[in-house]
Amino acid sequence: MTTTPRAPERGLHRAWIVAGVAFVAILGAAGFRATPGVLITPLQEEFGWSRGTISLAVSVNLMLYGLTAPFAAALMDRFGMRRVVTYALLLVAAGSGLTILMNAPWQLILCWGVLVGLGTGSMALVFAATLTERWFVRHRGLVTGVLTAGGATGQLVFLPVLAHLAADRGWRSAAVTVAVAALVVVPLVWFLLRDRPEDVGTTALGADPAAPPAVWPARAGGAASRALGVLRSAARTRPFWLLAGGFAICGMSTNGLVGTHFIPAAHDHGMAEPVAAGLLALVGIFDVVGTVASGWLSDRVDSRVLLGAYYGLRGLSLMALPSLFGATAEPSMLVFIIFYGLDWVATVPPTVALCRQIYGPDGAVVFGWVFASHQVGAAIAAVAAGVTRDHFGAYDLAWYAAGLLCLAAAVMSIAITRKPVTGKPVTGKPVTVTPGTGEATTEEQASLKA
Repeated sequence: MTTTPRAPERGLHRAWIVAGVAFVAILGAAGFRATPGVLITPLQEEFGWSRGTISLAVSVNLMLYGLTAPFAAALMDRFGMRRVVTYALLLVAAGSGLTILMNAPWQLILCWGVLVGLGTGSMALVFAATLTERWFVRHRGLVTGVLTAGGATGQLVFLPVLAHLAADRGWRSAAVTVAVAALVVVPLVWFLLRDRPEDVGTTALGADPAAPPAVWPARAGGAASRALGVLRSAARTRPFWLLAGGFAICGMSTNGLVGTHFIPAAHDHGMAEPVAAGLLALVGIFDVVGTVASGWLSDRVDSRVLLGAYYGLRGLSLMALPSLFGATAEPSMLVFIIFYGLDWVATVPPTVALCRQIYGPDGAVVFGWVFASHQVGAAIAAVAAGVTRDHFGAYDLAWYAAGLLCLAAAVMSIAITRKPVTGKPVTGKPVTVTPGTGEATTEEQASLKA
């Protein structure tokens, strides 16, 4: 059968519109998920719940945010990105809105832990990995960096606003604001996001328009079976455990510790919560720069070297943090904020690149599992830091422990091998995947096997 070559798209490529919509959704998801950090003290003051109890809800949120990711990647393969992200936004709106009616800790765990955790997890970084895999050949690393930076921008946009709302009008106003914001994004996603270039008669940005249309792998069974099948395959390989272990430590040192406990830790030293939230938002500003730069570098520099440098420098900065807290934002704290912001999620683009290089067409789902380990680590750190504060009256031990773990993650990253373990890396050629196994072949390889 002869395939008619498609003409190259003129003007603004549709991939940029799709990426823009994804940026807004990822931005919102990060802001929604980070909101509990500004609610810990208000909830403690109103209900008398301990920080350990409130941190448990945050921990469930973080855990589900990560564990949902690989299944969300598989669901996007089966039902499309548009449907999955739309339903995820509705879950976030329901979970956040219902918290205004709660009066017991289990209700906080259900609403902000389970519902918001599932919703934001479905719009996590696997969304960015899936989208860039389908829509971009050129600038793939750079776009991954920009979409990842959307997470930091979410903190930048939401945290100061929500902190001021919680301080001036009560925490319920902050919860309602999150619910409304999630609903506002729904029509944007439904009408503008598309699953694949072929759906609108175009090709991925940078793909050869004269090449035959991509034959996307047919998946047998449900999304869960595919996600678990890819996990079984990847778990037999050493790089997976090194990537997952390093990313678990990444989660401990960012979302779990700094993202959740920086504001209450600063408050312990006399700093007003809106000021502390502003500092955390400043991390978001510099993270945009750091993550976009990291995406650009991941197209040019060995990703293992980048990860080793990021983790090592992060560890040293965390061990210096306890001496920097005070009632006001001194210059030394601002230096930490700038440095830490540049490094915050700069780890994502090289980690996505390594998953793609090593695991080929299953790279997005493998990254989903690696990201799940990130959030498991974050969940552990969220609870452990809260318990540490309740027991010792300070967070110092948590900062030092996280710093040492980051140094270990640097060593683990350097030890990763980039040799593909499930066939050739993604080259833009059509592939066929053996269901449940993760084994990928190009059309040429399939014909040779036949």
